[in-house]
Amino acid sequence: MTADAGIGRTAGPRVWAPEAGRVELLVEGEQPRPLARGGDGWWYSPPGAEILPPGTRYGFSVDGGTPRPDPRSGSQPDGVDGWSAVVDHGAFVWTDGDWRGLPLPGAVLYELHVGTFTPEGTFDAAIGRLPHLRRLGVDAVELLPVVEFPGDRGWGYDGVDLFAPHHTYGGPEGLKRLVDACHGAGLGVVLDVVYNHLGPTGNHLREFAPYFSSTHETGWGPAVNFDGAHSEGVRRFVVDNALMWLRDYHADGLRLDAVHAYVDDSATHILEELAVEVDALAAHVRKPLFLVAESDRNDPRLVRSRDAGGYGLDGVWADDWHHALHAALTGERTGYYEDYGTIERLAKALRRAWVYDGTWSGHRQRRHGRPADGVGGSRFVVCTQNHDQTGNRAQGERLAALVPPARLRIAAALLFTSPFVPLLFQGEEWGASSPFQYFTDHRDPELARAVSEGRRREFAAFGWEPASVPDPQDETTFVRSRLAWAEAADGDHAVLLDWYRSLAALRREWPELTDPRLERVDVRFDEEARWLVVTHGSVLVAVNLGAATILPVPGGIDVLLASPADVRCEGEQLALPADAVVIGRTAARPAGDG
Repeated sequence: MTADAGIGRTAGPRVWAPEAGRVELLVEGEQPRPLARGGDGWWYSPPGAEILPPGTRYGFSVDGGTPRPDPRSGSQPDGVDGWSAVVDHGAFVWTDGDWRGLPLPGAVLYELHVGTFTPEGTFDAAIGRLPHLRRLGVDAVELLPVVEFPGDRGWGYDGVDLFAPHHTYGGPEGLKRLVDACHGAGLGVVLDVVYNHLGPTGNHLREFAPYFSSTHETGWGPAVNFDGAHSEGVRRFVVDNALMWLRDYHADGLRLDAVHAYVDDSATHILEELAVEVDALAAHVRKPLFLVAESDRNDPRLVRSRDAGGYGLDGVWADDWHHALHAALTGERTGYYEDYGTIERLAKALRRAWVYDGTWSGHRQRRHGRPADGVGGSRFVVCTQNHDQTGNRAQGERLAALVPPARLRIAAALLFTSPFVPLLFQGEEWGASSPFQYFTDHRDPELARAVSEGRRREFAAFGWEPASVPDPQDETTFVRSRLAWAEAADGDHAVLLDWYRSLAALRREWPELTDPRLERVDVRFDEEARWLVVTHGSVLVAVNLGAATILPVPGGIDVLLASPADVRCEGEQLALPADAVVIGRTAARPAGDG
């Protein structure tokens, strides 16, 4: 642990419990040791007390209660209800001294779930697949939450020990080996962190302090206490956790889950405080560090500068971009997809990332979002699929199960040629046949039953048959979600993988494709004929989702990548078959174009 955590290298054991009358340190096999009350609600070992060596199993008891893990435990070798183990972050030998960090602008991210990315489901096994990611052309891996969660398998969004990498994945040392190997391979690392709620099993924070609000509620229950009594200690808990991943695990950035569920009426919002602290750490370690928020509010204040009244985060997920593309490609109109599906809305997403920026949403029956004028494209992270949009379908179907290969190539082309930050989801680059389903491993029978039944009820709005929803608790649901790596070299899978590699190479080669200035992006389209043409400077991307058509291309273009491969531009006319996409350069380049 660092000095910010429960067990420090230069201080004795300590824990924050501001309302406790008595706190004891419990060391496995030894008698309880009373702690002394300090300032700000912290309890400390008396002066001269033994510093516990790395690996020591320990816990705390508050007011004579049940022994519990350290709220800031760095390792839970036996799961969420077991002993905590002391971690010395200074003991790991890093080899990434030459790594100078990864800026978010211009990057291509690759979202992966450690448990299903490889058959072994560990940090060390993931290292063996890094050469594939390098050949693919991505810049960073984005790990779904890796903190300790109940059981041996899960998505990670019900984590409860926020400072402890999951023991089945390989624990603290395994995560450090993966990050070190990523940096050695020229790949950055982004960690998905969850500060809006904790899981129901193993969540013992209430026994230590008022970590949860008595006045604010979210869809998960009481909100995290960011603005009530004793909230300073809760805010410090979250900030210290974020800094730990970036400092002690050498992560390059964090993805903040569902920040719309951060309820904070303080004068300084917790997101702004996080951004200020991360910027300060970046200055100290002399490399870029970034924060990306997931939010469904379409609120540009998340990424506006603090001087302009924003929070100063570096990026935000733009789900509108996914929804507009998905609905146009698949024809789905249920649930929130009812707000999308037209070529006009897809065109707006390609230009602006957010479709709803203060405009009326029929699905919500209200205006939604706020204009993001002046916000550059590199502030928006977009995708054709991700863990949510895949895993929150009844059967966990990927886009490859919903549309033909030609439309997968269209989706990828629009993603890689967008002025935003592209994010891939594991296996999409070869059209993986394995689904990504929702899986859990709750050991409490009542909770397991409630999760399984609740999952089935969830899909009513989409018109999916509840009986068709896989049981999250069934281990086969997890097993069938593992990637089948062997298929990547076969048939249509190999063809699609080559297409992705070619697109990634084009994005690296052409500066227009990473230019964040959205005023340089133009889209023209025909709603009835269902085609659109996107131009970024001299780069042109033509897509046809309707019947075969001929498009005028003044001055002509040099076709560099096309599907089908035999599409050609004859003079100033571009003949596009159905489900075709063409990427090329126009003959005339605007002034100042590179």
